[in-house]
Amino acid sequence: MSIVKNIAGIAKGMSITFKEMLQPSEVENYPDGAGPMRGAIFQERFRGKHQLQRDENGLEKCVACFLCAAACPSNCIYIEAAENTEEKRISSAERYAKVYNIDYNRCIFCGYCVEACPTDAITHGHGFELASLNATNLVMRKEDLLVGIQTLPNAVNSSKDRAESLA
Repeated sequence: MSIVKNIAGIAKGMSITFKEMLQPSEVENYPDGAGPMRGAIFQERFRGKHQLQRDENGLEKCVACFLCAAACPSNCIYIEAAENTEEKRISSAERYAKVYNIDYNRCIFCGYCVEACPTDAITHGHGFELASLNATNLVMRKEDLLVGIQTLPNAVNSSKDRAESLA
């Protein structure tokens, strides 16, 4: 009786396999899709490449408190702090991160650094193309992580403003 039961189980499993083989494949349109993500679809909680944020004045939010590096279980964040001066203002606090490196060879994308940051300076972005054959390319520097300065969406640039920016 057990042999018949085993054969019936195998037949049922093979019938499911053959039925799935005849169904069309469902794939995302990556890498040929439109837009910056080229067809890739992400969930809201996706943890991609880190981003260092700026405040509304364009200054860096990172105040070099080292809490993200302390919270990191894989010890992949390296920070060097420097003092702000009145002539050279990098962040709104008295210190800023002169060096901010993340070693993606070690990073496990746990999100502890994002949770530990008191100023919301570091966040996870949607960057997912991090693969490299060279391990030195996976050490991201502050310049690679810092988001660009964005203009205000409601700002109107007059011809005078454009002329001053070109001069």
